[in-house]
Amino acid sequence: MSYVFFMPTISYMGKGSVKDLGKEIHSRGLKKALIVTDEILVKIGLVKSLTNLLDEDKISYVVFDETKPNPTIGNVNDGLAMLKDNNCDFVISFGGGSPHDAAKGIALVAANGGNIKDYEGVDKSQHPQLPLIAINTTAGTASEMTRFCIITDESRHVKMAIVDKNVTPIIAVNDPELMLDMPKSLTAATGMDALTHAVEAYVSTIATPVTDACAEKAIELIAENLRNAVHNGKDIDARDNMAYAEYLAGMAFNSASLGYVHAMAHQLGGFYDLPHGVCNAILLPHVVKYNGEISANKLKKVALLLGVNPHNIKDKNPADLAIEEIVKLSKDIGIPTGIKELGAKEEDFITLATNALKDACGFTNPKQATLDEIINIYKNAM
Repeated sequence: MSYVFFMPTISYMGKGSVKDLGKEIHSRGLKKALIVTDEILVKIGLVKSLTNLLDEDKISYVVFDETKPNPTIGNVNDGLAMLKDNNCDFVISFGGGSPHDAAKGIALVAANGGNIKDYEGVDKSQHPQLPLIAINTTAGTASEMTRFCIITDESRHVKMAIVDKNVTPIIAVNDPELMLDMPKSLTAATGMDALTHAVEAYVSTIATPVTDACAEKAIELIAENLRNAVHNGKDIDARDNMAYAEYLAGMAFNSASLGYVHAMAHQLGGFYDLPHGVCNAILLPHVVKYNGEISANKLKKVALLLGVNPHNIKDKNPADLAIEEIVKLSKDIGIPTGIKELGAKEEDFITLATNALKDACGFTNPKQATLDEIINIYKNAM
């Protein structure tokens, strides 16, 4: 059996790495950037730190700062209009998963035409997107280095999963100095998103030894560093290790794909406009339980990587041990305990479950579910 492994062309990592970006842009002959970000990052001055660097390197840009927490088709269309009006020849995304995904949508449609809805599914585009440089300010989504793009269709209240090699950024930047001011709640949510990426990729039906190695190291780093990153956000070493962890988790799921946690979380986010990482964190133990029997060997390793004492694992169910550690970690960093707290309603579960079964992320879940089984997972997560 043959395998495919997807990665950006270049990744800059470590403290101060964003400062090396200018020479890379010049070496590629790129002239004017559309910076895709959000209003909060502008208000706190983080975008200014980027534009100052671009000014020093004499790189032209315009700023699109209207990205929503769950980026929409409208965001893509508005950003695309700004890109065309200003004759931008490349895109810089600056932020977390939302700006990265919006930027991917903009860059993909700019090069391929049509509407972003045309690219829902797997490898629907014909041409590489405009050059995209993704600068990360969170440690969770790994959107800065993946071929995944999640855009909300406002009319359907559905998150579209666009999985396409042509949306992979050409350059990814993970500088932990840009992550020092992340609030506790965002650090927690994005960290659990990264853990979910690693666990789902690890038990995926198309996992490989390469993706397994990435997932294992990501889980280990998250277990060792997430609590400290949340409660002591100025700890640059914890931030740096979480940046590596989320990147490794991205390396894992970028090629091994994901499972029902993401397929179901996308529906919660699209339907209720909820934070993706929190939805993942709440759903993760329930999907692990559903996958428990068929993924027992992998989940035993997950439990060990999360810190379970090997002497305590002999006579216990591996899935239960992994779940205990996941729940303990979520509690320690302040994740809500159920989706009811987020506003989910049981009368919506048929719609949510129906759409979840169509989501491309669920196709590689180790155990394929019925509609009733997905509904039951939602109920258990209330």
